[in-house]
Amino acid sequence: MVTTRSKIVRAAARRGSILVDVIVGSVILGLALTAMIGLVGRAISEQTGGEQLQTASMLIDEQLALVLARGPDNYASRYDTVGPCDPPFDQFRYELDIQEQGGANPYFVKATVFWDAGGRTRSASVETLIAPRPGEVEVRTLDESVTRTP
Repeated sequence: MVTTRSKIVRAAARRGSILVDVIVGSVILGLALTAMIGLVGRAISEQTGGEQLQTASMLIDEQLALVLARGPDNYASRYDTVGPCDPPFDQFRYELDIQEQGGANPYFVKATVFWDAGGRTRSASVETLIAPRPGEVEVRTLDESVTRTP
């Protein structure tokens, strides 16, 4: 026959095992949440870095398009080759390196954009060749059209 005392002991043992199960489950849940929070933080950081890199590539493309449109010959003497980008991108700065290859060879052009992220300076750059424009360019202001002679 089962006594009342043995029933109490079994009930207490069941409550003790339930308490252990709850503690183990809480620890496992805490570890899983910690890992998930770490992954979310890393994903947000990577997304921000990707957005900054995309913005930098757009700004590089803009600078190279300006060199192409205005011609690489004497570009450095007429326009800034180093400076901050226009707002709203003024946290980025650009640098152009234009080197003449001689004769009718294309110019070597390197466009680099710098920005600060996470306490360090990051950069992206593109190197390309841009052919000199045929004909001579007359002296002009920025708002005048270009007239080239053969």
